[in-house]
Amino acid sequence: MLRIPSTDDGKRLLLLLGLITGIGYFTYVHGFSNPPAFFWDENYHIASAQKYLNGVYFMEQHPPLGKLLIAAGEGILNQNPVDNQFLGTDYGTEIPVGFSFAGYRLFPVLLAWLTAPLLFLIFRKLTKSDLFAALLSSLYLFDNALIVHLRGAMLEPALLFFSVLTILAFLHLREEKNPQRFNAFAALFGIAFGCVLSTKVVGLVLILLVPALIWHLRKNRHALQRFAAIGGIAFLVVYVGVWQTHFALGRTIYPALPDMGYYQASVEYKAIMTAGAQHSLRWFPVMLRDSLAFVGHYNGGVPRLDLCKTEENGSPWFLWPIGARSINYRWETPDGGLYQYLYLQVNPAVWWISFAGIIAAIGLLLASFVGDTKSILNDRPLLLTFMALYGGYMAAISQIPRVMYLYHYFLPLVFSFCVLALVIMELRRIGPWIISASRRTALLLGICIIIFASFQFFRPLSNYEPISDGAFNKRALLDVWELHCTNCSRFSPFVQVPLQNAR
Repeated sequence: MLRIPSTDDGKRLLLLLGLITGIGYFTYVHGFSNPPAFFWDENYHIASAQKYLNGVYFMEQHPPLGKLLIAAGEGILNQNPVDNQFLGTDYGTEIPVGFSFAGYRLFPVLLAWLTAPLLFLIFRKLTKSDLFAALLSSLYLFDNALIVHLRGAMLEPALLFFSVLTILAFLHLREEKNPQRFNAFAALFGIAFGCVLSTKVVGLVLILLVPALIWHLRKNRHALQRFAAIGGIAFLVVYVGVWQTHFALGRTIYPALPDMGYYQASVEYKAIMTAGAQHSLRWFPVMLRDSLAFVGHYNGGVPRLDLCKTEENGSPWFLWPIGARSINYRWETPDGGLYQYLYLQVNPAVWWISFAGIIAAIGLLLASFVGDTKSILNDRPLLLTFMALYGGYMAAISQIPRVMYLYHYFLPLVFSFCVLALVIMELRRIGPWIISASRRTALLLGICIIIFASFQFFRPLSNYEPISDGAFNKRALLDVWELHCTNCSRFSPFVQVPLQNAR
């Protein structure tokens, strides 16, 4: 029988943590400056980052932290002689000769990389096993869609990193008995959650961790008071600090930008900028009010999902768990005639197995409420918490009328990783087979092998490797993915006629 490793072995823990971090370097970091061209939302975010670097005022639909980090990376590496090519636009297009993306992608890539060891620590908390945590880490290390998107100057790397850090702090707060360490984790929770909400508004779903923690600590009034005070103050310091940094940096009005450079700012905000008082916290409520109001103005102009449009890249939320629809971020023809692609294409083993965990969790929870004593779960509140995060996000996102994209599923995908870890530990039998420790290990090892094999199969689409049309078409497993090569006819299962691919 295979022995479940003890979590008390510090050497093994460090070895596995180092292994996960090392693998993460090669999947997420190595060669991140390629391709030397825009893909997807980099056109927007690099243009925003240049405004920070040059002190130009602007408004945008997302909170500032992700774009501030993109700008900070360029400020640190400083690999471009000038960073002012896109000051007069919110969408960069023409790239100067020799333009380097390394600085702009630096912090997103580093945060994407560091998310791997943080997830390992979360899985270790959920499974109480170093080995199980390492095997479950393959879900993140070898997902093609995550790798493609998180290697760019995007906001999702920061969103996922700080969300995972928030979850890790939450798990520690549930178990920590030492008052000093509890206070430290309360501060970490507030800081991480403040960073989440300073990056993308969709991270608000993590607020559900607060009532879950209140319920868990309901008999410890002093711990709850410390969490509320320390966590609340830490959150406010970060949230206000990030936004105030954004306001203070916007010193210059650039008339070529929307609304003569004022972006729908109110009369009060314009007066603040005229007086050069953006740095003052006195005017913070006015500036924050106008910035949040701009989000509604911006999203009001975003079209709805239209699956009959030839160039539509969006997809309905209920198709995300199976990986629909893929997005061709970039393609070109290198020497030799074969095309190479940067495709937002999922690793189906990762996404489908994780979604199977969601379905299994529903069954386990229902059985725990209506079944006999044999159906009692080891930690039903924790499983309910992660299911609430997953269900709450999907329910909220289903109410958004504007077009949404496959990468909007990344956050609930991480939630589903946690659900899967809990489900595997809760399983006691599958059909006639009793799930012993050795069988649980074998199950996780088998999942890891399948995930890696699937990653290798789809790797040409995520690593910008040349691929023939025939080999490409073999990877189009589902019609709803709408995965299609450049010179191939395009067929959509959502409309009645085949659509000719347009370049």
